[in-house]
Amino acid sequence: MSGFLTGAGYFFRGMALLPRPGLRGFVVIPLLANIAVFALIASSLYQLMSGYYSDFTGEISGSWQFLTWIITPLIWVVGTLLSGYLSIFLVLFLTSPFHGLLAEKVEEQVTGEVLDNDSSALQTALAVPRGFLREIQKFCHYLPMAFLVLIISIVPGINVAAPFLWILLGAWMMSLQFIDYPMDNHRLPFSDVREACGAQRSTSIGFGMVVAFVSGIPLLNLVLIPAAVAGATLLWCDELRHLR
Repeated sequence: MSGFLTGAGYFFRGMALLPRPGLRGFVVIPLLANIAVFALIASSLYQLMSGYYSDFTGEISGSWQFLTWIITPLIWVVGTLLSGYLSIFLVLFLTSPFHGLLAEKVEEQVTGEVLDNDSSALQTALAVPRGFLREIQKFCHYLPMAFLVLIISIVPGINVAAPFLWILLGAWMMSLQFIDYPMDNHRLPFSDVREACGAQRSTSIGFGMVVAFVSGIPLLNLVLIPAAVAGATLLWCDELRHLR
């Protein structure tokens, strides 16, 4: 339990780092990208859901009209949460190379050590496709587990465990997603990321659980990405770096 709480605290520690000189600039690009993508997805979902809403409520009449008071706020909540989740994953994919720079600056400030990375023009050019490749690796790791939980969700009897499994899976993937950035700066393969998080599983799950929860909170989720990158880097420095 202590490891879980420690992991949860890393997100808030990462958020507290963001106003520091040298880090503030790394918040701007993910923030602007998140706002733009969130607005685009939210408007698209609104157009899509408003049509279904009009058709559905048009069929409700008489004594069942009270259901619209329940359905309307539920649609808004679900639409907002879904917009937040989708925008975060899309922004993560599109701006993935940028998050490695933030993780690098956080690690340098925390440890006082300058990362010995090759900053040649070739390596800089390769950082973008390498970042996209890492995102594809994460997706391929996530897909089989999500498919398994989806099967469990439709099997009578054992499907009562599905909501808890989805929560655990979301927390695990969020921890892998963000801890990958500081570890990728050290050119460690994604298999090492999985092993390191597995070695500190409760801490990693605690961190990922908070990130997954905040991702569904409007406005707060706009600063989620830089806060999670900074928090994951702190977790790497404190808990995982010695496992290399």
